[in-house]
Amino acid sequence: MDLRQMEIAVAVAEEGGFTAAAQRLRTVQSTVSTTVRALERDLGTPLFERTTHRVALTPAGEAFLPAARAALRAADEARATVDLSRWRLRGEATIGTMPGLGSRLHRALAGLRRHHPGIDVRVRQAPAGELCQAIRESTVDLAIAVLDKRQRYGLVTRLLADEDMVLVTSPAASPPQPGPVTLGEAAGLSLVDFPPGWAIRESVDHAFRAALLDRAVTVEVDDLTAAAELVRHGLGGCVLPESIAAWFPDLVVRRFAEHAPNWRVQLARPGGDVSPVVAAVLRGLG
Repeated sequence: MDLRQMEIAVAVAEEGGFTAAAQRLRTVQSTVSTTVRALERDLGTPLFERTTHRVALTPAGEAFLPAARAALRAADEARATVDLSRWRLRGEATIGTMPGLGSRLHRALAGLRRHHPGIDVRVRQAPAGELCQAIRESTVDLAIAVLDKRQRYGLVTRLLADEDMVLVTSPAASPPQPGPVTLGEAAGLSLVDFPPGWAIRESVDHAFRAALLDRAVTVEVDDLTAAAELVRHGLGGCVLPESIAAWFPDLVVRRFAEHAPNWRVQLARPGGDVSPVVAAVLRGLG
């Protein structure tokens, strides 16, 4: 027994006949008759008394009709809830993000605005440690950040990106056939980098510390395009996630021979249940 069978049976009862029910449902009379017979076989009892001039409910049909109507109403309400939820869902959510990760948000926020226009999303930038504390204090609902094990403690996290980082240099300052580079070689170059607290800076610092290497940061800038422009004019190399390096196809990309800095971006939220608004934002972020 399914909803379509119940809908047809209710139409026959309310219209008083198979032909009238077919007209109401915009189908043919034979489909209505066949469907009702299949429903009666499934239930093991007739629902209608059929005569030449009229169709009437049997006692079983009288009992079936209110339950079928209730089931159809419940199905309609379920459909309406799903269809209208994106319009009914209203509220605010605050997303925390480390500097340098805002580029991951624009498509997700645009999609969220289309699907849930009633949700007001605010974005707050801060270093990873501050974001984790803000989640615990409930001043930020969720965060996108590069987090170490200590920072993740007590939070629910989900990996958004996991890729190697590469060294980008200007064509003029690169060897004719540039091959892989070591961290030691990169440490000896003039490097363009980002301020402490930036997601890229945290990942690069971690890689050089792990290799027990110091490096010379020639320039710190707080803009990816500005960093690429400095590299383009030969003022230094820059270590970037491979996906971000692809934004600047005119720069030379050199992979690391071993121990490449790793770019792991995570989505973090508090443990336990979250509100419907925050759940919608989480789905939107992928």
